[in-house]
Amino acid sequence: MPLQFERTSKMAMLRDAGNSSDSTSEEVSWIAWFCSLRGNEFFCEVDEPYIQDKFNLTGLSDMVPHYRHALDMILDFEHEDELPDDQIQDVEQAAEALYGLIHSRFILTNRGLQKMLDKFLAQDFGQCPRYHCEGQAVLPIGLSDIPGEATVQLFCPTCNDVYKPRASRHQHTDGVYFGTTFPHMLFAVHPEFRPPQNPPKYEPAIYGFKLHSSAYKVMAERRERERQAESELAQMRMKQRALAAGAAAQ
Repeated sequence: MPLQFERTSKMAMLRDAGNSSDSTSEEVSWIAWFCSLRGNEFFCEVDEPYIQDKFNLTGLSDMVPHYRHALDMILDFEHEDELPDDQIQDVEQAAEALYGLIHSRFILTNRGLQKMLDKFLAQDFGQCPRYHCEGQAVLPIGLSDIPGEATVQLFCPTCNDVYKPRASRHQHTDGVYFGTTFPHMLFAVHPEFRPPQNPPKYEPAIYGFKLHSSAYKVMAERRERERQAESELAQMRMKQRALAAGAAAQ
């Protein structure tokens, strides 16, 4: 079965039939189809001219199987040769992985940063779960630049911490598709959108009295001394009982 026909059958659900019955339907591009899938909301649409520039894809052919077929699928190029049915799914998975790797490079360009900035301002990536960050918008980030090592996390630019995405559908996306650099590059290029730093911190209190940072350590040390004293006292009593029992036996 030709590769192009297999994929267009998947995209049929996303065709725009228009408002009137006589309007012509338009085929949705693979990139638009992929980014519209449930679970892929963190991705932006990479410009096709960027993908068509071979310089931008340097080194990716060694990282993705079925590279040529996967690239042609992303760019909606028709394939004259046919693939066995058992390879079609492999090529589709390769196309998704290849797009993710291309995406990680694209979002570091001016064009890519602007697209992701628009999603950030619209809070498409969600909000920081920390109470004192007051609903600060977050950005996707990878904790490793090696594929398969870590899933995507969410970086809060207010508290400078990372959090697991709330939706389970986002918890399986490879973090390498966003990389470790992206959020910091965005605010380096657009510092005017970086929120104020050093948000308030929650301070523990007992009956309204704030606890010193060393309070738990002091209490733990005191409790340890008490336990040690109790243990020594118990051993002393056991010795006294043994001596008393020995004296009685004599």
